Order: sequence, then structure tokens, then C-alpha cells
Amino acid sequence: MPDRYYLWTVGCQMNKADSEKLAAGFDRIGMTATDRPERADIVVINTCSVRQHAEDRAYSKLGRVKDLKKERPGLKVAVMGCMVGLKTDDLEKRFPFVDVFARPQQFDGIMQLVEGPTEDLGGEFWPSTYAIPEGPAAYVPVVHGCNKFCTYCIVPYRRGREKSRQLDEIVREVAYLALHGVREVTLLGQTVEAYGHDLADQPDLGDLMRALSEIERLKRIRFLTSYPKDMTHRILEAVAQLPKVMESFSLPVQAGSDTILESMRRGYTKSEYLDKIAEVRDLMPHAGITTDIIVGYPGETDAQFEETCALLEDLRFDKVHVAAYSPRPGTIAFRKMEDDIPAAVKAARLQRVEVVEASISLAINETYVGSTQEILVEGVRGEQPFGRTRTGKLVHLDAPARVGSLIDVRIDHAGPFSLRGAAVDSLALA
Repeated sequence: MPDRYYLWTVGCQMNKADSEKLAAGFDRIGMTATDRPERADIVVINTCSVRQHAEDRAYSKLGRVKDLKKERPGLKVAVMGCMVGLKTDDLEKRFPFVDVFARPQQFDGIMQLVEGPTEDLGGEFWPSTYAIPEGPAAYVPVVHGCNKFCTYCIVPYRRGREKSRQLDEIVREVAYLALHGVREVTLLGQTVEAYGHDLADQPDLGDLMRALSEIERLKRIRFLTSYPKDMTHRILEAVAQLPKVMESFSLPVQAGSDTILESMRRGYTKSEYLDKIAEVRDLMPHAGITTDIIVGYPGETDAQFEETCALLEDLRFDKVHVAAYSPRPGTIAFRKMEDDIPAAVKAARLQRVEVVEASISLAINETYVGSTQEILVEGVRGEQPFGRTRTGKLVHLDAPARVGSLIDVRIDHAGPFSLRGAAVDSLALA
């Protein structure tokens, strides 16, 4: 049986969670991780195809692995993640040196590369195999796949339809993580409020949050990514009422024009989205809300782009993740729509959104100056500890602090992307 594995990951938090789960499976059968592919017996590349940049990084990595395979023909190579669809003919022709192509969460083919007998790791989603925590915060997928089929998105074709994990299975995993030092979990789903729709007793995300709140060692619960149609009032009430659930929302809008939203097949109007934001802020006036925007979508006019800018000015999000549209092979937009917005126009629109949002983010962050915020110290960068407020603001600390501790911090400085402050009680830093 091979001894060492190298696992490289690009993409979203779901990909990171998938890699951690696979690594836990390798570790469980006695393999050891290495940080250099040259030292590995098995190389696994976990890919993303949501953005062209992510695909390009994966292709570049595979080019280097190809050279390794020439030097060491016995090296096993697997590719997993969103670049792998139902059919792999094109990938097999382009990368004939790859031994296995595996769709997300479908690890069996990769495990079969391991010579000799392997144990049963628990079936679908490996419910009895837990990732080893790397710090006080962890990602926990709760619903896989997506049923929405937005025109620009490849995810439903790669990750399949929505499929929820059993509630008790998630509770066991989070209890394990909490026992091993995790103080905060982020519940993951492409549309996380879809959790439970496909289960027999149909629990919702609020029910899951209530169950997880009973885990004593767990201190914080976050969730992403949200979808307006799935975010029910009952779920929002759970967020507002449960002390361990953070008032932090990732709620993509993608565009401010009803014409563009309809073309994207987003499933809601601008008015419906505005109503949802109002509902969140009515229940939680100080909630942190981030969003996603796509500029340069096929057919987007100057006037329609201005509608998006007006929406951002009106709603004043804490942060905006903006991307220029790029056609993804296999999507509806790729098949049926012309990518007719010039690259220069896309770049100008993207820059405009970034400038608008930087100003708004700075103004919002400046309201935190002088306040005291509870943060979980998640790690240290360049000898400076960092953590996040309940509303998701990144905070850098001016003094050493113990990773994993919950401390009150007085905010002394604000920038457009983060805050800085000092612990109120110096004894909390011990």
C-alpha cells in the first residue's frame, strides 16, 4: 500500500471540506500527508471550475504532475472536484496520465488506487470518517449539490442535485470537532437553506442550528451560502434567537436588474430580494450582510449595470464579491448566449463596483471604532492574531492572544476590509 499522499486544493470552502474528508480517509488507513508532490505515492488534485482562473491553476498544477509521472511511472494521480462531470472523455484525452477522475464526494475510485485492502469508511459522505481539525474553526458540509441551474453556473452539473446529510450524522461530526478543539463551525451548502428539503422528516436549517446549539463545547455557528427563496422566516427567527448562531449572512444577488435576473434564472425579482434584506434587518438590525455580483453578463446594458450600482448604494452591503462574467462550458449561458460585452467594459464595470463598495465598506467599518466586539481568535499571521466579530468582520489584534479563545476587543481602527483593536481584558490573553 502506498505510504504518502499529496493533496492540492483550489476553490470554495466546500472543496476544502472535501479535501479534509479525503485526507481523513487516507489517514485512517495509515497513510501520511506530505507537502511536496515529489515525495508522494499518490497525488490528488481537487479542482474548481466556477472561475477560469481556478481552472487555469489546476491545469498548471497538472502540467507539473505530468512531468513527475514521466519520472516515476508508478506514481498514482487522481483528479477530483468540479472540473469532473458525468462524462470524462475530454479530460481523459487531455490528461491521459491521470489514473482516476472523481466527482465531488465520490471518493471510492481514489481509494481504489491504494493497493491492498481498505476498510469501509462509512458509505455515502463517509459519515463515520471525520476530518482532523486544523484550528478552532471548521467547515462542515450539510447539503451537497444544487437544484437551481442558474444560467452561468456549472455547479449543478458537477456536484449534482441537492442532497442533505442526516441531522444526527451532522451533530455527531460537530460534537467530534468540538471535542477536538473546534469552537466555531460554518455549515456549508451551495444553497445552505435548502438543507432538509429532501429528508423524510424535512428538518430545516433552523432545526439543525438548534440541535448543534446543544453541544456545550461549541461556541459559534455560521452558515453559507444563502439563497433568497430558501431563506424562510422560520430559519431567520432561529438565527435571531439562538445565541450561538452568528448574525452574518452571505446572500448573493448577482444583479440589480430584473431583466438580467430573469435571464440568469435566479428565481426572484429585485423587489423580492429587497424584501428579504428588509426581513433580515428587521429581525437583526446590526447583521452583517455580504453579497455577490456578476458584471458583464451577456446582454447587460449600461442602464442595467447602473441599476446594480444603485442597488449597492441603497442596500449598503458589508462586503461585495464581484466578478466579471466568463462563459463556462456546459452551462446554459455558454450554450445559448453570446458573450457580447467587451473585456474592457467588463473591467471598467468591475472596477466601478469595487470603488463603490470600498467606500461603503469603510463607512460601515468606521461605525465599529470605539465599540467592544467579541471575537474568536482563529489564528496568527505575521505574529499578529486575528479573528472575526459575530457579524463576520475580520479583526487584527495588537497584542498576542491564545488561538481558540473568545475575547472582547476594543476596536481602535477601521479600514475598508478589516478592523484592528486590543483586548479589553489583558488577562484574557493568557
